[in-house]
Amino acid sequence: MQYLISPYNKEVKYDFKKDITVYDTTLRDGEQTPGVAFSKEEKLTIARKLDELKIPQIEAGFPMVSTIEQDIVKAIANEDLDADIICLARTKIEDIDVALDADVDGIITFMGASDLHLEHKLHFTREQALNLCMRSVEYAKDHGLFVAFSAEDATRADLDFLKRMYKKAEGYNVDRVHIADTVGAATPQGIDYLVRELKKDIKTDIAMHCHNDFGLGLSNSIAGLLAGASAVSVTVNGIGERAGNVSLEELVMSLKILYGKDLGFKTKHIKEVSEIVSKATGLDVPYNKPIVGKNVFRHESGIHVDAVIEEPLTYEPYVPELVGQQRQLVLGKHSGCRAVKAKLDACGYKVSNDELCEIVKAVKKTREKGTYINDDVFKEIVKNTSLSDP
Repeated sequence: MQYLISPYNKEVKYDFKKDITVYDTTLRDGEQTPGVAFSKEEKLTIARKLDELKIPQIEAGFPMVSTIEQDIVKAIANEDLDADIICLARTKIEDIDVALDADVDGIITFMGASDLHLEHKLHFTREQALNLCMRSVEYAKDHGLFVAFSAEDATRADLDFLKRMYKKAEGYNVDRVHIADTVGAATPQGIDYLVRELKKDIKTDIAMHCHNDFGLGLSNSIAGLLAGASAVSVTVNGIGERAGNVSLEELVMSLKILYGKDLGFKTKHIKEVSEIVSKATGLDVPYNKPIVGKNVFRHESGIHVDAVIEEPLTYEPYVPELVGQQRQLVLGKHSGCRAVKAKLDACGYKVSNDELCEIVKAVKKTREKGTYINDDVFKEIVKNTSLSDP
């Protein structure tokens, strides 16, 4: 058995679209994390690994940023990956021309939709914004690109205006419209309402682009998918501006394990991709980070370890190999005889029950003094009990 979830999950009908597209924006929105700038080789390595994971769409960057960025995006587009390569473009013809020169398969073009953004960032009226957007959509479609139109700050925009934006884009044959929860200001219930309202008037595919300012990015994305959206953006390790984006690993595994929606990803590569992005960004993955954190499959508590040794799923919802992780039994102040015995067996030591009890006491005492018990420390503890070497 590879995983075991709550039976109550199965009492609920999850009405997802048949096909869900996950597009990864680690190389674009993820790179907007303050202090992060990927090199060309780092971007190529990450893109190859995402392709190996079977991500269907990779947002490779924002080529209008610089000639170097354009060169990198073009290099990724010419890697002959299975994934479609898309990029970001403002609603300007020159941006789309640069994207075309980069050989991408498609673009995401965007415009602020809330009055807050229109007034204080863009200094546009609603009508000006609408007209500018559609010229860009039409131009990109005329040049054979996949075109997604993203309404920035959509979750704080007037609903009627938002519908007008998407409906007009639909009239220009846009391939997908994006709901950007730009500052994570929506709740899952609010997302559910918004998507269902939009679906009353919009036939085009809807994508979710959620930020994690309140820790609700994943929940909001799944709520949107359940309400009828058919695409969702993610980043590896959840990197991105402020509190980051929706974590690729959390979304993929939540859908696969909890909701029974397997999107066909090669999840055994998840840990490796996470480590590559962590190294490239210089951002450590928190030990308690779901799916890829070091502590996710590490067990110290004696009660837990006893059960895990007999049946791992007692304290793990799925086996670590599914995501390229490994289980670890950690010795510490909460360790019991069974955990220490397992470690002794692994090291090849044979001990009596009395000796085992003494080693357990020494393990607890050592850890309570602040010493982390790695293999060398453990062997020293064993040695100090006058036991013979294995």
